[in-house]
Amino acid sequence: MTVTGHGPGSGDGGGEGVTHGDGGGHGHGGGHSHGSHGSHGHGDIDWAVMAPVLEQNAEVTAPVYREVAAWLRDVRTVHGGEGAAEPGGDPALIVDAGSGPGVVSCLLAEAFPASRVIAADPEEALLARAAARATRLGLAGRVGTHRAELPDGLGELAPADLIWAARSVHHVGDQVAALTALADRLAPGGVLAILEGGLAPRSLPRDFGVGRPGLQARLDAANEQWFARMRAELPGAKETTEHWPALLTAAGLRHVATRSFLLDLPAPLDDAARAHVVATFERYRDLVAATDTTAALAPEDLATLDRLLDPRDEESLHRRADLYLLTAHTVHVATTP
Repeated sequence: MTVTGHGPGSGDGGGEGVTHGDGGGHGHGGGHSHGSHGSHGHGDIDWAVMAPVLEQNAEVTAPVYREVAAWLRDVRTVHGGEGAAEPGGDPALIVDAGSGPGVVSCLLAEAFPASRVIAADPEEALLARAAARATRLGLAGRVGTHRAELPDGLGELAPADLIWAARSVHHVGDQVAALTALADRLAPGGVLAILEGGLAPRSLPRDFGVGRPGLQARLDAANEQWFARMRAELPGAKETTEHWPALLTAAGLRHVATRSFLLDLPAPLDDAARAHVVATFERYRDLVAATDTTAALAPEDLATLDRLLDPRDEESLHRRADLYLLTAHTVHVATTP
C-alpha cells in the first residue's frame, strides 16, 4: 500500500508537503505524507516539480521537528531504547516512513548522531532530493534511501529501532492494519512515532478586510468535507474513531506518550514562510476546483480566495503585512510490549 496524502492544511517532509507535514488538523497541505496516493487519484503529480515546494514547506516547520526529535530522545530513554547503538545511546536504525525530500530524515540524523537513518518513500524523485540533501549536509554516510510502497515495503529493511510516520496513516483505508504493519517492522523495544491530528493552521485575522469575516473557519469546513470523502473512497476503508492511543494499542503496541508542538511564526513572515502560506491557500483553491465543496464555500469566498492568491492585488497573501503562521502538530508514541 502506498500512502501519500494531499489537501490543504500545511506540510512537512517526513510528513512534508502536499501533506508531508507542517499542517494541523488532518495535515492536508503544506506537506506531503506518503499515503495511498496511488489509490485516490494523485498518480499524475510530477514529484520532481513538487519536491522543491515540499522541501521548503518542511524547512519552514523545521523548528517543530527539532523539538519533536529532542522529545523522542527523552521518550526513548524512559520507555524504550533496547535497540540502541550502545546502552542508553541513539537508536541503531531510524526509518522515516514517507520521507518525501528528506528534510526530517536529515533532522533526525542530526538529532541522533550515532544512528543510521533510512528515508523510505515510493517516489524516486523525492528520494533523489533526500539523497542530495544528505550529501550537502555531510550526512551521506548515515542517511540512506529506500524506495518502497508503505508500509509493506519496509519489510525489505532490517527491523527499526525508531519509525517516524507523519500524516500517512490516515490515508490508508484500514488505519489499524497500517499501524500493525508499521509495528511489525520494529525491533524489540522499538518505538513508533506518528504525527496525526493537531490544529489547522491560521494565517489571517478573522476579519482581514476582504470578503466576509471567518474565511479560514469555512475553509476548514471545506477541508473536512474533502477529507471525509477521501476517507470513504479509500480501498478497504473502515470507519474508525480517531483515538490514536487506542488505535496504537489495537495494533499491538503500548502507547506511552502524546504531545502537541506549536509552530508560531508571527507577522511579518519571512519569504519562505510567506511562500508556504501561499502554497497552502493555493491547495485550498485547487481542492475547491477539484471537488464539490459548494456546501461549505460560497461564491463570495471563492472570489476572496482568488484575490488572496493574485500577486497584483494589494490585499493578496503576497503583499499583506499581517500574514502569520500558527498551527499545532500532535505526535503519538508507542513501543513494542
